[in-house]
Amino acid sequence: MGQQETVATSLADTVREGIGAALAQVDADLARRYPGDPGTRQPVHTVYVPGDAFAADTLRSWGDQALAALDAHAPDAGALAAVLGLPDALADEVHDRVRAKLVREPVEDLRIDFEDGYGPRPDAEEDAAAARAATLVAAAYENSTAAPYMGIRMKCMEAAVRDRGIRTLDIFLTGLMEAGGLPDGLVLTLPKVTYAEQVTAMVRLLEAFERAHGLESGRIGFEIQIETTQSILGADGRATVARMIEAAEGRATSLHYGTFDYSASCGVSPAHQSLDHPVADHAKAVMQVAAAGTGVRLSDGSTNVLPVGPADRVHAAWRLHHGLVSRSLARAYYQGWDMHPAHLPTRYAAVYAFYRGGLEQAAARLAAYVAKAGGDVMDEPATAKALSGYLLRGLDCGAVDTAEVARLTGLTRADLDTLAGRPAATGG
Repeated sequence: MGQQETVATSLADTVREGIGAALAQVDADLARRYPGDPGTRQPVHTVYVPGDAFAADTLRSWGDQALAALDAHAPDAGALAAVLGLPDALADEVHDRVRAKLVREPVEDLRIDFEDGYGPRPDAEEDAAAARAATLVAAAYENSTAAPYMGIRMKCMEAAVRDRGIRTLDIFLTGLMEAGGLPDGLVLTLPKVTYAEQVTAMVRLLEAFERAHGLESGRIGFEIQIETTQSILGADGRATVARMIEAAEGRATSLHYGTFDYSASCGVSPAHQSLDHPVADHAKAVMQVAAAGTGVRLSDGSTNVLPVGPADRVHAAWRLHHGLVSRSLARAYYQGWDMHPAHLPTRYAAVYAFYRGGLEQAAARLAAYVAKAGGDVMDEPATAKALSGYLLRGLDCGAVDTAEVARLTGLTRADLDTLAGRPAATGG
């Protein structure tokens, strides 16, 4: 008793050792290319504001305008449920949480736009706007009025605007350094990427900035905006987006789908350019597979139908937006763009309904998995990881609370982090 029984084998240790040696490079390559989710909070949306329109009160202004739209067009839970088709069981919680979110943290991710939303300007004007953006962002982080994530979208690496984009990025980052350093929530967006070499150029640019300021190598990451056909399928027939992730050398934080540029490049007429068009679904499916396991997040695009005007038009735009956001969430696109303050109520309504609507089932499945209790669904470790990630995303955005998740699962936040493969205590 207590002694391990000897079992018969046929292979010498040298066989196992030889296979290990032969696959050592593969093991290292897998670890480098597919490190898994970074374990940080992912914002549910990105708000884009032109560089000349961004001001110290932009975030609060967006929140106030969103609250005014909610109060005017869906002042109570019943009204919101009637407009969006929310289940009665979710209506009160969703409405209350949406309103509280708009008061507390209306914007999770802000991008100050120096590309299409800003356009070509005299150099002196863009210089001043970039410097001003740095000053305002630094001040927002200093006085705790910043969004969790903030940064700029520069002009792309195409020849016509490359120098201008590089200069704007340099001015913005230099301004942040002069104001005290780069904030933890800094995010940069590189648009209209067509070749992996443009991503490499962005890496070299950031390396040079880091060296100039004595920053740790790799400190500055960036998003890659997928809005050209060449970024999905290259001239050689290969999926370019996968090459772009590799070219980023670990700096790529996310891939953002650009609805209208990509649709237009495919020849889709303006009336049919949408997040749910087949060309959009194809591009996003390629992005999803290319990014899987790499730690690079995904973001859907936007709708350009604005919730403005009389109530019937606002309600129609809200139903469209709510439906598109809900569709994206079901397809594992947990982030998207919002173009107008009145999009915020339906962004959060869709997000909160998604996480609250599945809370009890996800919690029960995860609790049964941890307890090895079985049940009517037999989940595997990969599913338990996904269930934990689902609950953590709900916690991060305010859709659910730590206490109710603990009550339903018997698990702490640290337990969920472990099951999801996240480093502990990384929520926002």
